[in-house]
Amino acid sequence: MKPTPFDYSAPRTVPEALALLADEDREPKVVAGGQSLIPMLGMRLARPGLLVDITRIPGLDRITVDASGALHIGAAVRQARAAADPAVRTGWPLLAAAIGHIGHPQIRARGTVCGSLVHHDPAAELPTAALASDARFVIAGPSGTRTVAAEEFFVATFQTAVEPDELLTEVVLPPQDGGWAFEELTRRHGDFATVGVAVLLSRSGRQVSDARAVFCGVGPVPVRLPAVEEALTGTDAGPAARAAAQEAALAHLTPSDDVHATAAYRREAAAHLLSRACTTAWERTR
Repeated sequence: MKPTPFDYSAPRTVPEALALLADEDREPKVVAGGQSLIPMLGMRLARPGLLVDITRIPGLDRITVDASGALHIGAAVRQARAAADPAVRTGWPLLAAAIGHIGHPQIRARGTVCGSLVHHDPAAELPTAALASDARFVIAGPSGTRTVAAEEFFVATFQTAVEPDELLTEVVLPPQDGGWAFEELTRRHGDFATVGVAVLLSRSGRQVSDARAVFCGVGPVPVRLPAVEEALTGTDAGPAARAAAQEAALAHLTPSDDVHATAAYRREAAAHLLSRACTTAWERTR
């Protein structure tokens, strides 16, 4: 199916883009990589009257590390480029690993990091990695620029804190310490995750000093489970600790049945992936 007719504009500055996004009559949509939006246009699931292409705005294609050691990824940075960047691979390997699970090389070559985040499919990898990494989102709008924490950014399925007249300009990730792992289950290579988990473990001596566990595919937003983290903290992440973490996951995850999997299957798969991810993350703390 062909998309409905639309206008196209490629602004050269963020203020120009915001002025275009303020046109409520044409219901504008931002496009950068287009790996989510273009198929939706073709199926007429989205019918904007205006596409605002942000890829020609200087600065939005930058990957930088600031003086505090935080990673900044601009809104036009392609996923493949971010995953291959030496700074990302060395300092934020969880992010690089999550990107590696996205679709196929052709999709990662065009899709953007920020595009996947603001599109927010609850089965997608990058929102899960962003929440686990304590990311911050810089949003430009008519009233200026604001920064939103990951816990508040993901609102519901395909919905984030970015308003229709606003633009996500970059995502900022603090320095990543300790061990990491990203695991997911898919029906076929390249599919969205049936369920997935991101784990970060910090170590002090022979014990876990801090833990993060975030799941995808089990709710309308990425799900962080403090009960799982508490079960791991202060332990050696051995079999007993992993079993306790699995029990906590089974007790607190509340996925729904759908055409892809039952809720019970998702819960069991999530618990299994969690144990495997904890083992890998712990080994990487050494």
